[in-house]
Amino acid sequence: MRAPSPFAASLAFAALLAAPGTAQVLTGADVLARDGRAVLGREHEPGWNLGLITNHTGVTRDGRRTVDVLVATEGVKLTRLFSPEHGWQGAVDEKVGDTVDDATGLKVHSLYGETRRPSAEMLDGLDALVFDIQDIGCRFYTYVATMRNCMEAAAEHGVAFVVLDRPNPIGGVAVEGPLMAAERRDFVGAHTIPLRHGMTAGELARMMAGEDGIGVELVVVPCEGWRRAELYDATGLYWVDPSPNMRRLSQALLYPGIGIVEGTNVSVGRGTDTPFEILGAPWCDGRLLATTLNAAKLPGVTFVPVHFTPASSKHEGARCSGVQILLTDWRTFEPVRTGVHVACALRQLFPDDWQPKKLDWLLKHPASHAAIVAGAPADEIVAAWQKDLKTFALRRRPFLIYE
Repeated sequence: MRAPSPFAASLAFAALLAAPGTAQVLTGADVLARDGRAVLGREHEPGWNLGLITNHTGVTRDGRRTVDVLVATEGVKLTRLFSPEHGWQGAVDEKVGDTVDDATGLKVHSLYGETRRPSAEMLDGLDALVFDIQDIGCRFYTYVATMRNCMEAAAEHGVAFVVLDRPNPIGGVAVEGPLMAAERRDFVGAHTIPLRHGMTAGELARMMAGEDGIGVELVVVPCEGWRRAELYDATGLYWVDPSPNMRRLSQALLYPGIGIVEGTNVSVGRGTDTPFEILGAPWCDGRLLATTLNAAKLPGVTFVPVHFTPASSKHEGARCSGVQILLTDWRTFEPVRTGVHVACALRQLFPDDWQPKKLDWLLKHPASHAAIVAGAPADEIVAAWQKDLKTFALRRRPFLIYE
């Protein structure tokens, strides 16, 4: 019998330290571990051959890997593994190749290397693909794009698709940002949803299949005990960094807003200990930027001027002036509105230095991009999205799972 890993031990210890009254949310992987084969669908068909799309975030609340849960599940046989961006261990910020899972000896097919979707050869002999990866609730985070690619491949080859659902860490009520046009769909925009969509991976799978006619046999194994208004801190689940620069919940909350400017010539803190919690550039004046942003009196956030030097990524080795972004109230904070204020302030204060050409890479909304470049007021830009967001709230309603 294999000794428990230090990671599993830390998860178990964290569970013992959970604050009294904290919800004991079960993920889809926990439900699978408890209830077995029946939750995957087609329970009358024994001997299902499964492929699993996962990474280091695919764990139960007591620290078992979903890989090992499936290996131990009667009536199924796990035969193939797949990993998304950042690799099997979630530690790489570049393209990755295939690898092997040491514990099972199974090959791990990378879906962020030579290909971003499973090939016919990879799916040959499989009855179902299972998806279990922790998303963070932002449109341009790529795990849901991997999910969509795998759903489409599964549909093409007659393979069922199962999502082991997980909570949306930044909540399931608030929605923010412009809706992406359907023709802009790509790997950092998997569906026509706002930047902060307020949906889980399972709900998004239902929406993608339903709205775009992805003819896949889809099963979602819901979480138990999660309510839409809850952020990740209320779930009782241990935080596992979903990617190398997503190290805590505060960064996940900031990401849908601060992330939109990272295609431009500012550092958003990659290469520091606080990615997405600071931003700046060698040409920036942090005091001026902090004063301007604080004058907007944005809810749940304040800005402090700082200097920092990224050890890698944009402006590597250069001393940057900028701001530290401090969240004062997670529940009132509006990340996308804040990100638009940041972009507008950069345009207003540093028109000769800030280069907004690639702002629309993640924003994916030409009208908003043009308005920022033209110097329009930030809240006027945000107000222009509200009608579309109301329509989106109605669109998503048939696909929601949780109260």
